[in-house]
Amino acid sequence: MRVITGTARGRKLKELPGLETRPTTDKVKESMFNIIQFDIEGRTVLDLFSGTGQLGIEALSRGAERCTFVDLRKDAVAVIRENLAHCRMEEQATVIQGDSLAFLSGCRERFDLVFLDPPYRTGLLEKALETIAKIDIVTGNGIIVCESPAESVLPEGTAPYEKGREYRYGKIKITLYRRTV
Repeated sequence: MRVITGTARGRKLKELPGLETRPTTDKVKESMFNIIQFDIEGRTVLDLFSGTGQLGIEALSRGAERCTFVDLRKDAVAVIRENLAHCRMEEQATVIQGDSLAFLSGCRERFDLVFLDPPYRTGLLEKALETIAKIDIVTGNGIIVCESPAESVLPEGTAPYEKGREYRYGKIKITLYRRTV
């Protein structure tokens, strides 16, 4: 697992041991960032269910202004901090250990770009989308990027959020939602 491009290009990121965390493959990550490449620079990012922090770190490497990383696991938060230090991005990051849905419920900040990559088949993705729409934490024309199993059917979205295109990469699907105003 590595940073694909930008200021930290080529840096290897530490991974979590075991099978509890499922990192996004480099192929899927590269495709995901090609889709949103013009919506990253200068933006404020939320990497919810961060795992190793690779999606937020890739966004920072590509010019995002700030990123908030949230993960429940103490070991994941430690790896995120190590990966940020390795990429020299600590000053641009806020790392929070805690429940992602609880974080959303208490969130007082707005984000331009949100990454949602929770554990598969737990219902957390749908709950996160519902909570984000309810509390409306995405800025105008902001984007939510969701990673899910290819066979999953995600909701259409609640105004002002619209479900956009879906992209399939083998067993993985990337779905974009945009805040229309």
